Amino acid sequence: MLDSRWASIDAFAENNRDNILRDITRLVAVPSVEGTPEPGAPFGKGPKAALDKALEIAAELGLDTHNAEGYIGWAQTGPIADGQKYLATITHTDVVPEGNGWDADPYTVRVRDGWLLGRGVADDKGPSILCLYALKYLKDNGVTLKYPVRALLGANEETNMHDVDYFAAHFEQPAFCFTPDAEFPVCNGEKGGFGGELVSPVLENGVIVDFVGGVAHNAVPDRAACTVRLPESALKQTEGVTFEAGENGTTIIRGWGKSGHAAMPQGTVNAIGLIVTCLLESKVCSPAETSYLQVLHTLHATTDGSALGIAASDDVFDPLTIIGGTIEMKDGRLRQSFDCRYPTSTTAEHLTEMMTQVCGTAATLEDVSSRVPFYIAADSPAIQTLITTYNDVTGENKKPLPWAAVPMRVTSRMPSALARSIPTLSCRNSPVPCTVPTRAPRLKS
Repeated sequence: MLDSRWASIDAFAENNRDNILRDITRLVAVPSVEGTPEPGAPFGKGPKAALDKALEIAAELGLDTHNAEGYIGWAQTGPIADGQKYLATITHTDVVPEGNGWDADPYTVRVRDGWLLGRGVADDKGPSILCLYALKYLKDNGVTLKYPVRALLGANEETNMHDVDYFAAHFEQPAFCFTPDAEFPVCNGEKGGFGGELVSPVLENGVIVDFVGGVAHNAVPDRAACTVRLPESALKQTEGVTFEAGENGTTIIRGWGKSGHAAMPQGTVNAIGLIVTCLLESKVCSPAETSYLQVLHTLHATTDGSALGIAASDDVFDPLTIIGGTIEMKDGRLRQSFDCRYPTSTTAEHLTEMMTQVCGTAATLEDVSSRVPFYIAADSPAIQTLITTYNDVTGENKKPLPWAAVPMRVTSRMPSALARSIPTLSCRNSPVPCTVPTRAPRLKS
């Protein structure tokens, strides 16, 4: 990169290396999985504590801070007047549950082979700290910008994004917003999200006492356990399960799989599915239990949706993925959560219809939520600027997703006036209004 300003940025980063690592460590040390809402803590104690810690660090860096009632917060180099246009970054300080398989405390950062390890280091506490230090650089060096910059810090990205909903409802949105919560150089598209629960009828006079597995709906579980009113001798030994004696003559079936993210499930092994297979092949369950387990078996059979009849793909996104994330027994019913990421070639209505058919009378489809796919045109000025800058700095030749004749679907995941400024068109078979981008709006003085 020929621009001499990069030398100044490099020097700042090097001089602050230890401080950055220290502050990432401080933020990661706060467990921030969503919990029970409390006054001033709409997403539970953990996310509130992490947001407070991030704003504390921002204040130490000399930045102005604001906490919007625990929903979201931000830091900025100085005051931003009402109605003044501003730019923003947005990151989040909440995390998914730590899960299993750690060889050390997941909330204690450690360095191994040049990598930082800890829950939230990459998603998204590390980037949050880096955004704060970027603002510190601007302030310390007296950089004059045409538009002020605000670093937004969310507290509910991993589940419902109600932090963004709150911000959009109560505050002026930025003229342009960028998030480093993705791989570089830039992610200008995102699959749709579709999820819910497959709920059994009340299971009476069956053999299943309890069934628990998984830590998050959007992660393939590597461990699960099912307690049954049966001796071990009644069960068939199948791949990936072990048996152990439980209380009062019960047996605990444990499934041992391989975890992974719902968006990239290739090569994973779902521990819940291993136990379901064991129970079905043992032929020991009641008719109601068997019918429900057959629904789960169909869900766990593949991760591309083909067993469910919902497989899909297109030229913009990779193929559809679907996994069963968590299972629990509550009030006599089994509840299996699932997470589906789908491309623009299908719709939430289609997915709901097909999943309902799979359930039949053996299960009900509950707590369904969806987010439709979207992407920004690869030839938009904003995307091209980001790509060009990245390639100049790194010497690489990265490209964003290709432009194609597929509508962009605007959702609350775009916390920006950018979405509102693009002309809206009606789209067939779309569960929500969608838009077709022409070009990104240019900022005016």
